Amino acid sequence: MRKALRWLLALTVLIGTLSTAGAATAAEPEATGTTGITGITGTTATTDIKERLLSIPGMSLMEEKPYTGYRFFVLSYTQPVDHRHPSKGTFQQRITLLHKDVSRPTVFFTSGYNVSTTPRRSEPTQIVDGNQVSMEYRFFTPSRPDPADWTKLDIWQAASDQHRIFKALKSIYAKKWLSTGGSKGGMTATYYERFYPRDMDGVVAYVAPNDVVNKEDSAYDRFFATVGTKECRDRLNGVQREALVRREPLEKRYAAYAAENEYTFDTVGSLDKAYEATVLDYVWGFWQYSLLSDCASIPADAKNATDQEIWDSIDTIAGFSFYTDQGLSPYTPYYYQAGTQLGAPTIQFPHIEKKYIRYGYLPPRYFVPRSIPMKFQPFAMHDVDSWVRHNARQMLFVYGENDPWGAEPFRLGKGAKDSYVFTAPGLNHGANVAGLVPDQKALATARILDWAGVAPSAVQADPSAAKPLAKFDAKLDKRNGEREMTLRP
Repeated sequence: MRKALRWLLALTVLIGTLSTAGAATAAEPEATGTTGITGITGTTATTDIKERLLSIPGMSLMEEKPYTGYRFFVLSYTQPVDHRHPSKGTFQQRITLLHKDVSRPTVFFTSGYNVSTTPRRSEPTQIVDGNQVSMEYRFFTPSRPDPADWTKLDIWQAASDQHRIFKALKSIYAKKWLSTGGSKGGMTATYYERFYPRDMDGVVAYVAPNDVVNKEDSAYDRFFATVGTKECRDRLNGVQREALVRREPLEKRYAAYAAENEYTFDTVGSLDKAYEATVLDYVWGFWQYSLLSDCASIPADAKNATDQEIWDSIDTIAGFSFYTDQGLSPYTPYYYQAGTQLGAPTIQFPHIEKKYIRYGYLPPRYFVPRSIPMKFQPFAMHDVDSWVRHNARQMLFVYGENDPWGAEPFRLGKGAKDSYVFTAPGLNHGANVAGLVPDQKALATARILDWAGVAPSAVQADPSAAKPLAKFDAKLDKRNGEREMTLRP
């Protein structure tokens, strides 16, 4: 797997938006103190939250982990493989619950990938000092039907997974609900809102790409022509070009590396294709996960750099292990969705002579086993984009100024109400509310508190006074130290 580029943010990504600010320091809460509340079975609820959870049909406990001030459950929930035809089979979907108190609001988080089984808190959860439900996206193992009917992996089916979980838990967590996620998780939160707009009381979507027209990607070319500084762009472009100029010696090194680690290349097709795909990810990967200040680590004179220096720079940022069969396999569900509904960017490389580029950016079809059929649906993203522009209610989109995925963002039209699109200056794919300029940070925090129904009177009177209700916790609010693959939101 990638050495430096794998942030399995819960996300697995990213958790790109797991907060850097705020965590509860309250004492361990009692079970919930919910005696007298009518539960989903129509009987009086017990005082133990675990018993209430396990009274939900289809819910089972995998593990409970202690965490001061909370109870943390890893759960399995029975879902239909096809929500349109629930009788045609089920699968077990992992979810986690960071339980604080049923009197607090609840945040529904998804990375859009695997779910983390370590207690973590997203930024909105910190801000509102609430509970957090986290869902593993369907078809990411172990939440994969067996046998896997890949036609049932689409954004509506996944939104319907969230809808059923919400309905199952709402009778226990009766206060306000917000949905959130970073990157593909931000996309997931947006799609959920589009298909089930009455479920959530607010949406906070971080760094969510919006590829409305899959074949039109000039926005990315414009981004790479101006991002950062010319000096930094020249350094990165120089290393990327040099890696293709030195293709023969570096591919020999790659072959030895693959043999040593028993890597294979059946899915992408060849070591040569995998090598070029990794190199072409390099510049994108830098801006996705690094800051302008990190340019100092890039060789300044690529033509005179050693092969080892070129190899190390590409491997650190793009990761030569990723386009192997072993690296791609965990992300088959993502690439399937990219090739059927989400779309995938294609960019140009004006700094590299055409004779050095044999394949260009490969489409998602190259990263999914050929045994899985794929057919692109060009209207899926157009539908979501149009809905957001005209129907967004209480939605907040946060982007990073130097994040390539923000080149095609969600935008709001005249029909949107109480919704916002903010960009954090100088930040990358980990942009969050805390990184916004002060006025936007205060406004965003105030709106999140208000949507969750927990805005203090002082904030209602003056939004500039808004701040997270929970204090910082170094473990609970820690970003995952591993990066995700480069060209994946």
